Amino acid sequence: MYGSSSEKSSVARGEGQRVLILADDPGTSELLSTTLELAGYRTGTTTTVGEVVAQLADESVDLVIVDTTLPDLETFDGGHRPVVAHRPPVLLLTAYDELGKILPELGLGELDYVTKPLRIAEVLARVQVLLRGRVLSRWEGVLEYGDLVLDDVTCQARRGQRVLDLTPAEFRLLRHLLGNAHKVLSKEQIARYVWGEYRGDNAIEQLVSRLRRKVNQGGPALIHTRRGFGYWLGRPGSKA
Repeated sequence: MYGSSSEKSSVARGEGQRVLILADDPGTSELLSTTLELAGYRTGTTTTVGEVVAQLADESVDLVIVDTTLPDLETFDGGHRPVVAHRPPVLLLTAYDELGKILPELGLGELDYVTKPLRIAEVLARVQVLLRGRVLSRWEGVLEYGDLVLDDVTCQARRGQRVLDLTPAEFRLLRHLLGNAHKVLSKEQIARYVWGEYRGDNAIEQLVSRLRRKVNQGGPALIHTRRGFGYWLGRPGSKA
């Protein structure tokens, strides 16, 4: 059902970051904890939201992996997430047919997902991106990739010294691409995040094309098309 823990991946190893796994399926917990430990992370497992809140209050946690099938998950979701001093990024494990409910909430690299059945290489890749996003954020609300910087507080973005003149839709698209660096996003995923609904291929292609011209101007291309799949942001051949 799940990918093998011996599945090969080019994802860099962890550096002892603490990952807390919230899942009520023992097989899922064991697979993830074993794989992540082998990859250089420190892990803990729990089966209830209450236990997660208690651990977040008592110790430093760098990332939480959450199975969205948990019955008490509504207390951890949306505006009802527990109030804690340190709120780590979250990786959701979800069924493909549940994506419509969570995609509009994704952004800024603080919340991401993988679909079931789990593919270990993908889990490791998303863990790395989420943790890297924490490092790349110089202060609250800022994301950067190389010389590309997005400030979510001032709603401005720049490439090097050049300020990008972005529309609200272009800003949201860039925010989504930056928060999911090196991950191919489908047209449906982009539309749901930018507009909250699907608006057709032509509208998405035009939006991406406008943003690509503004971002790629005067420097190495950062926004790319994966024909037949979608769009991604990053430097080809690079993981950071």
